[in-house]
Amino acid sequence: MRSRNRRAVIGALAAITLLGTAIPGAATTDDTLIADPTQYVDPMIGTGKGGPVVGEINTFPGPTAPFGMIQWSPDNGNYAGYNYHLGPIRGFSLTHASVGCSAFGDIPILPVTGEIGPAPWNRTEKFSHRTERAEVAHYGVTLEDSKIRAELTASTRAGLGTFTYPEGATAQVLIKTGASLAGNSAATVRISAPDEITGSATTGRFCGESGNKYTVHFALKFDRPFTAHGTWDGSTVTPGGTSADHPKSGAYLTFDTSQNRQLRAKVALSYVSADGARANLAEIPGWHPDPVRAATRAQWREHLGRIRIGGGTPAHRTTFYTALYHSLIHPNTFNDLDGRYPGFDSQIHQVEPGRTHYANFSDWDTYRSLAPLHGWLYPDRASDMAQSLVLAAVQGGWLPRWPMANGYTSVMNGDNSVPLLVNLHAYGATGFDTRTALKYMLKGATKAEPVQWGYIERQGIEDYQKLGYVPNDRALVGHVRKGASQTLEYAVDDFTISRFARTLGDPATAATYAKRGEYWRNLFDPNTGYLRPKDSKGQFPPGPGFVPPPPGQFGQDGFEEGNAAQYRWFVPHNIAGLITALGGKAKAQPLMDEFFTKVNVGPNEPYQWSGNEVDFSTPWLYNYVGQPWKSQAVIRRIQSELFAPTPDGLPGNDDLGAQSSWYVWSALGLYPVTPGTADLSVHTPLFPAIQIRPPNAGELHITAPGAGAARPYTTQLRLNGENWARTWLPQHLVRTGGHLDFRLRATPDTNWAITPDAAPPSYQ
Repeated sequence: MRSRNRRAVIGALAAITLLGTAIPGAATTDDTLIADPTQYVDPMIGTGKGGPVVGEINTFPGPTAPFGMIQWSPDNGNYAGYNYHLGPIRGFSLTHASVGCSAFGDIPILPVTGEIGPAPWNRTEKFSHRTERAEVAHYGVTLEDSKIRAELTASTRAGLGTFTYPEGATAQVLIKTGASLAGNSAATVRISAPDEITGSATTGRFCGESGNKYTVHFALKFDRPFTAHGTWDGSTVTPGGTSADHPKSGAYLTFDTSQNRQLRAKVALSYVSADGARANLAEIPGWHPDPVRAATRAQWREHLGRIRIGGGTPAHRTTFYTALYHSLIHPNTFNDLDGRYPGFDSQIHQVEPGRTHYANFSDWDTYRSLAPLHGWLYPDRASDMAQSLVLAAVQGGWLPRWPMANGYTSVMNGDNSVPLLVNLHAYGATGFDTRTALKYMLKGATKAEPVQWGYIERQGIEDYQKLGYVPNDRALVGHVRKGASQTLEYAVDDFTISRFARTLGDPATAATYAKRGEYWRNLFDPNTGYLRPKDSKGQFPPGPGFVPPPPGQFGQDGFEEGNAAQYRWFVPHNIAGLITALGGKAKAQPLMDEFFTKVNVGPNEPYQWSGNEVDFSTPWLYNYVGQPWKSQAVIRRIQSELFAPTPDGLPGNDDLGAQSSWYVWSALGLYPVTPGTADLSVHTPLFPAIQIRPPNAGELHITAPGAGAARPYTTQLRLNGENWARTWLPQHLVRTGGHLDFRLRATPDTNWAITPDAAPPSYQ
């Protein structure tokens, strides 16, 4: 970039326009901490599309309990379920996730009126946002074709639907068992009682992987017997049919609503059996939705209330608590009420008393900021999450990179369950089998062996150990070569193994993997200043480092979802070493300025991509070079330009809460910059008053008078009453708690926290 543009970037950073101008609503002068955060959750946030770079955001508006098994929500044509801008509704399916591939959306249920028609599997219903209502533990909408009001609520494993039919209508319910969003290899349905239907859906193929699959069972019970029924197989409707076994199977039920137009339906899931699903219906003993809604809302009130904020605009409060809400939906409860669940060995297992088994971990996305949040604020649940991953390794032989239900997938690169586990542990989730966890971390870091459909935990690990990097000419993952990003992720993985082993009292392993954590250096090209792919002969490709990908290619050769400019900064455990390699602070600072010219560009431009996880921690880079006011400005810019309380109000795919958790940390004025440690980097909080209340640690109280629209810059910070002129906090703070008191101002303070010891720790 030419110097005149660089000066413009620096000026823009210094004069950044604040959140209050981008999101309407005046800040309240009352800094009283919010008692009931559920009133500020809007499940419609993130259900839209953020433009050509962002693409689909893929949150869902329907009800779910914290980390629930069931997410009963409408689907209307989006590959992940629901998009605010699409329609009509094909059904209310029982499983959802904010993922970037077709997945879940199992067992859509659709109430309709009149004749079911010759192809009920294709039946849809128009709707209008005017009739939609989405809030914690409740979703409602009027289906315009049939004039039915559908109201949904949910507990952890079960849901309760209320379908109000128009007077005189023929009331029908369609159960589309063979209509999962990724398609089905099998689906069954059976009329099991005069008021009950059971069945299953087998699906998977996550991101096109044909070997991955799972089976989910359901039991659906009504408050009255049906008067007629039938089944289908995707081509033929069989009136009076009592069962069907076909990948496109389904059933229809007819009800008499002449005396009571309000039909109630209870549904529960199980990954074990239909009997397990039937037993899980016990979570909802009655037929009235109010107690269910109140109980689930109380769970959310307790979970969200572990962070209490005061002040800020209504829009900021809504954006914050909805982000926290989205951070607490995944991973998902996987065991039945009786404790049974299917393991990675396809056998049925029993959870230990008092524990919950979890599934669906988007490890690559969530180890960076979501895992620290879970470990700190929900250590008991997070310990069970960690134990679930350890048990997956025991049952299947290897740690899972992106476990879906009880199976492996090879989505994304790196060995991402390793930093996820270590982050959970570092932030307080210590109640799991750490020795067995380390055993399987070391196994995956030294060996490669395909299991199940061909999953390999660390692809290219033999070359990585021999050469100190994964050669790009041998690093084909799917149809893309990813040698550079594979190496950089493995370096992070190895660093976190080192920290974990150190914590567990294994200094020899800690030393070995600390050295491997420096393998990023083997890809540093001093001639270009980039971390670059290298072939098996040790040669960098010709070119300047960043090379614009050809049209139609998603990212640069050698990198997972990104390019050399975005991965240049991906050494989160040793930023100081990276800065030295770049030639020191004086040379690194202008590179940062240029990088932040744009803040959400996608994988094909050499700038910040805030909507993707690789660049989650880059806004804090300035804390390492003595310019913390620029980090403060960039973070405010990302918050103001890319987040809003609207359907399109996220900068990228939420990836099971990863993107939302970034916003939660950014609003707190803290960020977990170094995987495997409890290092928190500091910037300016968004709210004047914040109280963080972990259940097994001390409370952290943050005050920042004037925070928000008018004062984005820090001029002083006191830690427990003492001056703290550093941009990081002691690791013990997540255990002991304490008091952080900020003094803020409207213009940059270029003298605060600029000494060498003010930078966050680096490890080498």
